Amino acid sequence: MDRAHLYTAAEFGFDKLLEQLLVLRAQVLEDIEARLKKYRLRNPAVGHSSSLFNLACYLSLRKHDLRSIQDRLAEIGLSSLGRGESHILANLDRVIAVLSHLAGRQPLSSDAVWWDGAFSEGDRILRERTNSLLGPAPAGRQVRIMVTLPSESAGDGRLVESLLAAGMNLARINCAHDDAATWERMIANVRRAESRLGQRCAILMDLAGPKIRTTGIVSELPVKRIKVVKDNYGKVIAPTAVNLAAESVGGRRGEPVPSSSIYQFTIPGTLHANLAEGDRLEFEDARGKERYFEVVRKTDDGSWLTHCYHGAYLTPGILLRWRRLGNQGHWQTLAEYPLGTFTGKSAAVSLNLNDLFVLMNNAAHATPAVYDDAGRCVEPARIGCTLPEVVGRLKPGHSVWIDDGHVGAVVESIHPQGALLRVTHVGPKGFGVRSDKGLNFPDTDLDLPALTAKDRSDLGFVCRHADIVGYSFVQTLADMEALIHELSLLGASRIPIVAKIETKAAVANLPEILLGTMDRHPLCVMIARGDLAVELGSVRFAEIQEELLWVCEAARVPVIWATQVLESLAKNGITSRPEITDAAMSARAECVMLNKGPYAVEAVRVLSDILSRMQNHQHKKGARLRALHLEY
Repeated sequence: MDRAHLYTAAEFGFDKLLEQLLVLRAQVLEDIEARLKKYRLRNPAVGHSSSLFNLACYLSLRKHDLRSIQDRLAEIGLSSLGRGESHILANLDRVIAVLSHLAGRQPLSSDAVWWDGAFSEGDRILRERTNSLLGPAPAGRQVRIMVTLPSESAGDGRLVESLLAAGMNLARINCAHDDAATWERMIANVRRAESRLGQRCAILMDLAGPKIRTTGIVSELPVKRIKVVKDNYGKVIAPTAVNLAAESVGGRRGEPVPSSSIYQFTIPGTLHANLAEGDRLEFEDARGKERYFEVVRKTDDGSWLTHCYHGAYLTPGILLRWRRLGNQGHWQTLAEYPLGTFTGKSAAVSLNLNDLFVLMNNAAHATPAVYDDAGRCVEPARIGCTLPEVVGRLKPGHSVWIDDGHVGAVVESIHPQGALLRVTHVGPKGFGVRSDKGLNFPDTDLDLPALTAKDRSDLGFVCRHADIVGYSFVQTLADMEALIHELSLLGASRIPIVAKIETKAAVANLPEILLGTMDRHPLCVMIARGDLAVELGSVRFAEIQEELLWVCEAARVPVIWATQVLESLAKNGITSRPEITDAAMSARAECVMLNKGPYAVEAVRVLSDILSRMQNHQHKKGARLRALHLEY
């Protein structure tokens, strides 16, 4: 067979493929006009930007099943349509131009071709928006790192400085926790760290939103266990940090040591005022074990940072023997003082597979199930809800998830006291539900305003101090318009908004949210993967998080990849291969969020290294094909 024959237009079907693409192009353009007209009629502030047009193109294009066209384009060695999110029509027109040439047909007229200024304009716009909203990219890394600041960061700026030095680019303050005075100290520590290191760090303040949680449960006996870091042979390899504050200070915390857990206790003011570096506070713990705190130094908030070298169980009022090394090298006991009071952790309501429990339509304390002598349940467990009105919206068959998906249940019936549910998903050993744990209702229309009274109250502080405002529980364009209106009333119309996508409704309405907002207000999108995975289910979520990235790239809107990134490392000091792989995939976003934890500094270092390496291999969906380096 003549090899030249293989390359004829007829054999390859260039004409048929070209006709398919021309029809597709016409359908896309027709749909775009109808799609954008709705938003321009609704709000004249919606502009005519190339980014808005490109998003409309993408949404119109993706209404079609393009798999057969993709396969044919790949067969003949042409650029497929699967890498063109940031320049949809320009990409389509160039493929049509090449096919027209191969088929011996006249190309589209120059007036009809949409070149979008330049093929790289989409990437340029996204890069400029990211710099404007999230701050300039750090040296050697394009993807930013955001870290949720713990309450302890208000008490001592050294943690903040360590995070910034390790690679943090944005600091997140969660308005669901602490108060304005604490937030102000956190922000002051961020600004001081910026000044010391000569690095910029934007501050995102996250509005609490209508987060629905379990109510209080009677506390267990107040016992706190202090853990130390051990190697595989059980040898202690690092002390544990324990902060001791004067009883009059109460609630304020000291500096977390990045390589260990942090514990906070109070001691009498007299003892606190007279301690010195090198002193010891010896005690007998709840098990009768002899232990001690070694006084290291004072923190910025006036607490004493101490080290504990052995595990211990503490109860309120344990006697502390204050000892100091004398001139003869002997330890001298100076006095004895009681450890301050503290509460125990909340008790847990134990739930196992097929257990029944009542989700109460009031905020009463939760109670465990009651069993008779034969082990039969005579009264199901009861769990309260911080927003009781949502229970009235439940219907039989609706699913409810507790504590980030640790427990899944289905509503069996509705009663005057609330909804009776049966546990359908839980670990083999069951699960203990504690107070203040998240509740998700993926099948229920809760009809809750995204902007709560607390959010409106917090907004004044946020607008004065933050660089970016995080919008929790946003689900519709109307939600976005409510926040934009509130910001305008406060004279903060240009403060960027991060729309947190964390529900089914938010996913479904994301195109409308983007089209109706992006030309009116600086916008970023957060993929809140924790709540979203519970809402969608893990399997469906894996697919949806990809689609969210694609839609936002088409809109040229920056994305923050959030929740459970290197979670084990940040909290426990160890990580797993799946977590490393997940962190590598996050390089397709413009920013990655780490949650707080005693090992957060190390997590930032590891994530920064991963992101720096991955940018040499991949940009968004496209492989960059850097030369392989398999040898070590």
